Amino acid sequence: MDIDLSGRTALVSGSTKGIGRAIAARLGRAGAAVVVNGRNADQVAATVRDLAGNAGPIRGIAADLASAEGAARLFDELPKVDILVNNLGIFGPRPVLEIDDDEWRRYFEVNVLSGVRLTRHYLPKMTEQGWGRVQFIASDSAIVIPDEMVHYGMTKTALLAVSRGYAKAAKGTGVTVNAVIAGPTHTEGVEDFVAELVGADLPWDEAQRRFMAEHRPNSLIQRFIEPEEIADMVVYLSSENASATTGGALRVDGGYVDGILP
Repeated sequence: MDIDLSGRTALVSGSTKGIGRAIAARLGRAGAAVVVNGRNADQVAATVRDLAGNAGPIRGIAADLASAEGAARLFDELPKVDILVNNLGIFGPRPVLEIDDDEWRRYFEVNVLSGVRLTRHYLPKMTEQGWGRVQFIASDSAIVIPDEMVHYGMTKTALLAVSRGYAKAAKGTGVTVNAVIAGPTHTEGVEDFVAELVGADLPWDEAQRRFMAEHRPNSLIQRFIEPEEIADMVVYLSSENASATTGGALRVDGGYVDGILP
C-alpha cells in the first residue's frame, strides 16, 4: 500500500524510544513532518539526529506532557498538527494493594491526562480544517488487566473510553480518532520489566519464552511484537486509506486478547 503523508505535520508524544520512536520513524518515512517529544532535551535532540534524513522533515520539542505547564510550552511552539499520536506512557509491576494514592494519580496524569490535554487542544483545529488524525496507543492490558500492574491496565482501559468519546466529538468533520491496542512489545523498558519477573540473568530469548509461557500464555504468536509492527498500523490509520475507520479500537496484539471484539 502506497501511503504518502507529505504536507502533514505529526506529533508523537513520548517518542525518544520504544514504540513512540518507531512510530516517528515510520511516519517520517511516509513523508510526514514529524515532531519528536520527550522530557529530556538531550534525548530529544539525539532522536532527531538519528532520524534525520529518514524522509520527511523532523524536529524535536522537549516538554513534560504529564503536566499542564509542559503541555502549554508545547502548544506555544506547535500550535497546530494534522496527526496526533498519544503514545506517552509509563508502566511497571506493583502489587495492587501496595499502590498508594500518589501512584494512582501519577499513572493517570502520564498515561491518560497527557493525551486528553493534547487532544483537547489540537482536535478543534483539525475539525476546523476538515481533516485530522488522532490516535491513542492503548494496550491489551486495557482488556486483560494484568494482576501485576492493575494501575497501568486501568489507564489503558480509560484510553479506550476517551478515544471513543473524542471520535464522537469529531463526528462528521473528516477527522478520525482511534485507539491502537498494542500487545506485549519488545522495547527497552520491557526487557527490564521481563527481567524483574523471570530473572535478570537469563538470555533474552529464554527470558522472552518464560515470560510468555508464565505471564502471557494467551499470545498466539508467543513472542514479543516489534515496535515497527505497531507503527505500521499507526501509519495506516494516519493516511487517507483509513478515512472510514474512526471510533475504533484496533488490535496489534499478536492475538493475545481472547475475544472477537475489539
